[in-house]
Amino acid sequence: MKYEIVHTNTFHYENDVDQSMNHIRLKPSMDECQRLLSYQIDVIPASMTKESFDLWGNTVESFLIPQKHNSLEVKTTSIVSIQRAPFIQRIEYSSEMKSIFHSKLFFEHYLPFLRENVYTYLSQEQIDEVLQAIGDIENPVQFSLELMSYLHSVFTYDTESTNVNTNAQEAFSLKKGVCQDYTHVMLSVLRKKGIPARYVSGYLYVGENSGFIGDSASHAWVEVMVPGIGWIGLDPTNNVEALENHIRIGTGRDYTDVSPLQGTYRGGGGQHTLDVKVSVKKLDYL
Repeated sequence: MKYEIVHTNTFHYENDVDQSMNHIRLKPSMDECQRLLSYQIDVIPASMTKESFDLWGNTVESFLIPQKHNSLEVKTTSIVSIQRAPFIQRIEYSSEMKSIFHSKLFFEHYLPFLRENVYTYLSQEQIDEVLQAIGDIENPVQFSLELMSYLHSVFTYDTESTNVNTNAQEAFSLKKGVCQDYTHVMLSVLRKKGIPARYVSGYLYVGENSGFIGDSASHAWVEVMVPGIGWIGLDPTNNVEALENHIRIGTGRDYTDVSPLQGTYRGGGGQHTLDVKVSVKKLDYL
């Protein structure tokens, strides 16, 4: 599959901003299944960007607007090719895999993706509610699949019930939310079960008849570490393995590690607004 993604973020400030420093994570990643064929960023007011990598290997582009401005537009255009084949259902939980999964070395290596934090914390009562519904499943792959299906069945996708600051405990209490909330809740349970799991940010190609749901701006899902296999993507919002419709940008412990826009500005007292437009178009040519 080949896609063109156009992502435009426009800030409007109530009063002039003297200057601003900005960091964005909008450049799609590359791996053995996803290739970034082209990428362009346009900033208004015009500014040169400097590219670096964060602790998790995500691309960060930074730029300074030194002059006064009352608006800021960041537009990225990407063309991405994806080829992923489903195989998680065929993974067997072998004795070798079990040995690695329970080893001290495996635990220490993936410790950042086993710890809970403010965004991914659930109370013990909430964890118990999930575990009682799913049952005692030793196979981490099967447990992850059952958890994904459970969350998809008990949660209602609702763009009005939560916001970007909602944590897993709050979302679980509501049993409502968007892809970010589904993902944070799933991360919490997986980590409590001792399964390394990370947050993935990206885009979802919904298409005309796919039946997928997701944010109009961006999408989020989970990746679990399977010993001897690697990171496997699971989308609890849609109860599917993350395959050719899922376009990865970055990964981290939670949303804060991969938030698309971060910045500081001087001046501009008052309110500001953000308008986000995203277009994900499937390309017919190879």
